[in-house]
Amino acid sequence: GYTRDTSFLAMVVDIVQELKQQNSHLVYVCDPVMGDKWNGEGSMYVPKDLLPVYRDKVVPVADIITPNQFEAELLTGRKIHTEKDALEVMDMLHAMGPETVVITSSDLQAPLGNDYLIALGSHRKTKADGTKVTQRIRVESPKVDAVFVGTGDLFAAMLLAWTHKHPNNLKVACEKTVSAMQHVLQRTIKSAKAQAGEGNKPNSAQLELRMVQSRKDIENPEIIVKATVL
Repeated sequence: GYTRDTSFLAMVVDIVQELKQQNSHLVYVCDPVMGDKWNGEGSMYVPKDLLPVYRDKVVPVADIITPNQFEAELLTGRKIHTEKDALEVMDMLHAMGPETVVITSSDLQAPLGNDYLIALGSHRKTKADGTKVTQRIRVESPKVDAVFVGTGDLFAAMLLAWTHKHPNNLKVACEKTVSAMQHVLQRTIKSAKAQAGEGNKPNSAQLELRMVQSRKDIENPEIIVKATVL
């Protein structure tokens, strides 16, 4: 989640390590919130000294990480221009520690067209004999023309829930996560536009995520976004 303070991040690491000593099955999801891209240009909106703490201390203790493309590039020091680059970056992130890596949004051209946003996921499992098996998927979801607050938190929470329910099926977990997101966003935008009135742009208060109203879609989402196994 979002923080601007290196000592706070270090404290998170201490807490996670302590909890994992008490419960080896504990799952820690980290959204390494550092920055994003606007019109193709990436910039950090947290102090730069957070990057080495995320890279060297936080990510290694995380089981699941959900960076956007810019954050994945920051963590690995590698630019993503193609899907192949993205898969290699996810392999680099696996090597740092996390079993599951989902790049939540990217600049990559979606096969379905410009109105779609690509997310990529990778799950690496070590089998009993020591060999590693990696499942990779691509999800294309319709872009929603609005700025919401809290989508990253909702995504991380949904991904935790659905990977827990489907531990060996990243495809289904991501389909349910992204479908739930779409249901919430579509309900939110519809409601916000109705509040704003015809021809008016909804404000941030009107665009507050309709979580309570979307309870059924969160608990049991109808799959409206399919993932492709790569």
